[in-house]
Amino acid sequence: MNQSILEIRHLRTLAALRDSGSLVRAAQLLNLTQSALSHQIKLLEDRYNAPLFERKSVPPQFSATGTRLLALADALLPQVEAAERDVARLSMASAGQLRIAVECHTCFDWLMPAMDAFRSRWPEVEMDIVSGFHADPVGLLHQDRADLAIVSEVDGDEAGVDYHPLFGFEIRALLANGHPLVDKPWLAAQDFADQTLITYPVPDEMLDIVRQVLEPAGIRPPRRTTELTVAMLQLVASGRGVAALPLWAVQGYLDRGYVTARPVGEQGLMGELHAACLPQLSGRHYLQDFVGVIRETSFVGLKAVTLL
Repeated sequence: MNQSILEIRHLRTLAALRDSGSLVRAAQLLNLTQSALSHQIKLLEDRYNAPLFERKSVPPQFSATGTRLLALADALLPQVEAAERDVARLSMASAGQLRIAVECHTCFDWLMPAMDAFRSRWPEVEMDIVSGFHADPVGLLHQDRADLAIVSEVDGDEAGVDYHPLFGFEIRALLANGHPLVDKPWLAAQDFADQTLITYPVPDEMLDIVRQVLEPAGIRPPRRTTELTVAMLQLVASGRGVAALPLWAVQGYLDRGYVTARPVGEQGLMGELHAACLPQLSGRHYLQDFVGVIRETSFVGLKAVTLL
């Protein structure tokens, strides 16, 4: 009997390719180079003397051979992951709690699906969201009012805190469809000078458009605030002002032509999200798994993000 060359990593590669929709994104999801991922696929195709998927199709259309291996991945990988969690439960404390503090109004778009996925994997870990939006969620960690904080920046001067990278994303300027600035390929800081800037009611240091673009240029446009993303988009659509939001948070509205988006700056305005916790929690297997679940579900579900 010929010995199989199939390994768990091969099955994970095929599942990642299907779930992410492209070789480039699958490589990001698996933290591999694209050449290493392509080498794995070529090895399998040579072994079975058949293509696994159609190279020119986006998303990939899997062949009969690829589909059969994906069926094996879907059956085997959940069992492997469940066994690994069980082993972790035997070797260290598995029960605990995750009180999550957030500083961004759009976090719930990706946080809730991640929490739902995590609960099925670690039912013994109690999860909760610390009510309200917090200008200093890391401070809640030191006060034992939260276990995990979702933040947009890593503070290198903050002692006694571990940061786990989640994902990066582009922030786009949002304009009414008939706005004069729609004719520009991208917006500079000066373009905001005579526009009403609509933001969430948070400190300026929490707004990338202000901190990274307007403040360095000395631009202080008129301001208007609202708690709700949909209310912000309604104000933009009716010509009451402009906004700047993560592309993944507004992609559905852009697809429907509700408003128009333009890059901020010639290179675009980028944001990041990280999970912060105290060092004693970083070593817990369930915390590491939760960070992995966030990264995977967000990367696959939101599309317009990149892994850090």
